[in-house]
Amino acid sequence: MAIIIRAASGSDFAATEDIERDADQLFVDRFEAQDWPPPGTADERAAAPGFTLVAAPSAEPSAPILGFVQVLEIAGQAHLEQLSVRPDMGRRGIGGQLVEAAAAEAQTRGYTALTLRTYADVPWNGPFYVQHGFIETEPITDFELSLPPIEATLGLDAYGRRIQMTRTL
Repeated sequence: MAIIIRAASGSDFAATEDIERDADQLFVDRFEAQDWPPPGTADERAAAPGFTLVAAPSAEPSAPILGFVQVLEIAGQAHLEQLSVRPDMGRRGIGGQLVEAAAAEAQTRGYTALTLRTYADVPWNGPFYVQHGFIETEPITDFELSLPPIEATLGLDAYGRRIQMTRTL
């Protein structure tokens, strides 16, 4: 299946909410989580500083999106905030294509690195990102240092080791 990666627009943002919720169910099931954080809302994602790219089966604006990647541009850095693919479309390379497109867009915007936070030992997290050129790094900027306490407040650290990863662009 050919996949088109394009900038999110209009109704795409509402669809990202549903895709994230469905994709997060994989974590809920894996961790037997009772209280998983809700997905980002369409309005929050559309208003966030940065960019969101979507994967669709065609360039038609009405084509349903299959997944998305959101990159925040905060404090002079590019941070991959969210990557989600519809579970029924998983393991087809869509997530990888979204990561590569996000890295290319971040580089086009002048960034020399792309950071993220993820679970170290969940196969579709840490090991997946290693396959896409990310390495484990320590948080050093004020923005990066602000993320672990937020994750703790959300309860994410209760389910496994959380790490920062960075890809040089």
